[in-house]
Amino acid sequence: MQEAAGVLKEGFLVKRGHIVRNWKVRWFVLLQDKLLYYKIEGGKKEPSPKGRILLDGCTITCPCLEYENRPLLIKLKTKTNTDYFLECCSREERDSWALDITGAIHAGHPVQVQELHRMKNSFKLLENISLHHIVERMCDSSTGIKRTRNLEQGSRYKETFTGSALVDWLISNSFAVSRFEAVTLASMLMEENFIKPVGARSTEATRYSDLSEQFLDDSTALYMFGHKRKNWKVRRFVLRADPAFLHYYDPTKEENRPVGGFSLRGCLVSALEDNGVPAGVKGNVQGNLFKIITKNDIHYYIQASSKAERAQWIEAIKPLT
Repeated sequence: MQEAAGVLKEGFLVKRGHIVRNWKVRWFVLLQDKLLYYKIEGGKKEPSPKGRILLDGCTITCPCLEYENRPLLIKLKTKTNTDYFLECCSREERDSWALDITGAIHAGHPVQVQELHRMKNSFKLLENISLHHIVERMCDSSTGIKRTRNLEQGSRYKETFTGSALVDWLISNSFAVSRFEAVTLASMLMEENFIKPVGARSTEATRYSDLSEQFLDDSTALYMFGHKRKNWKVRRFVLRADPAFLHYYDPTKEENRPVGGFSLRGCLVSALEDNGVPAGVKGNVQGNLFKIITKNDIHYYIQASSKAERAQWIEAIKPLT
C-alpha cells in the first residue's frame, strides 16, 4: 500500500464501538498524523480502512481505568471530543502502543518527544505525597483500587490486587508519572506495611536485599492491604522549607529515596512528657518525644536523642506549619 512507507506501528487491538458499545477486533496502523483501523475478513485485512483517528490535538490516557473488567485500555480523545477506547492483550503491549501514539501526537515538537522518553524512566522526589493519603484513596469504595479473589498455584486469596494493577492505579490517579516512580511508591507502601505480599510470586521477591526489587510490577504478583504497625523504627529525617515537608529515610538502605513523608502545612507540633507514649505503641520508648498532628488528623510520634535536639526540631518545624 502507498501508506506503508509511513507506518510507525501496526497490530491487532480491540476497539469499543461508537453507536453500539460492543468490542471488536480491528487491525490498527499508526501513521505520523493518524491511526487507521481495518476490518479483518477471512483472515485478511480489507483494502480500505474502516475508520481513522486524527492525532492532531488528540489527548491520550494510559492507563485508563474506566472499565473495571478491562484493565489494559488506552483512551484517546480527539480535539472534537470523540472518545476512542482501545484494548491490548498485555500490559507491555499497551504501554508500547501508548508510547508510540504519544510520540506521533507530539511528532512536530521534538522537545516534547524527548521529555516523554525521559519521563518513561523518571524518578523525582515525592515532595507532596502522603502515604496515609494514598492508602485512604486506595480504600475508597468507588474510586479506589479494585480488590478481587485471585488464584495462584491452587491457592485462593481474597481481597487482593496485582502489582501491575497497583502501578496502573497510582499513575491513573496522578500519584506517579511513570511506572518507575509508581514502583518506587508501591515499595514505600510495602516497606511501611500499608500493603503486603501474598502468594509465592510476590513473597519470593521480598527476599531481595534491594528494596527497589521487592515490589513487582507484574500481573501475577499478588498484594493485599496490610496493618500499620505501631512500633518504633530508626529513620533519618530531612526537613524541607519549599514546600514545607518532612521526609524520612531508612538509614540501612543505600538508595537515596524517602520511605515516607508528609506536608507540614496546617500541622500542630508539640513536646510530650516522658510518660506520653501513645496507647497501642509497642516498645518501651521514653523521653525526648514530640508529636506532629497533620491537618488530616494523622499523628506522628518522633523521639529525638536529647531534650535539646527535640527543642531544635520543634523550633525548626513550627514556622513551616
